[in-house]
Amino acid sequence: MVKHIILWQLKDELSEEEKISVKKEIKDGLEGLKGKISGLIDIKVNIDGLESSNADLMLDSSFEDENSLKGYAVHPEHVAVADGKVRPFTKARVCMDYEV
Repeated sequence: MVKHIILWQLKDELSEEEKISVKKEIKDGLEGLKGKISGLIDIKVNIDGLESSNADLMLDSSFEDENSLKGYAVHPEHVAVADGKVRPFTKARVCMDYEV
């Protein structure tokens, strides 16, 4: 199994109300991919970090293997969420992929 973890920071120019809305849209969009992409075992987005956090949201996903992760990266439904709901609103992204 492969884990795919991403931390994002939202753009500074977003108001607090916009950040709340954007985080919910990202969560709904990414979690909505479950069952639609071959090899995707589980996908969760945490949008409720503690005050001590320096990231605004976190993706925690699991894949059958590395090839499944590669397929997810280019899958049209994932690309649509990434291009429409994530990339326009984020300023920084950190990723860690690893085998379990």
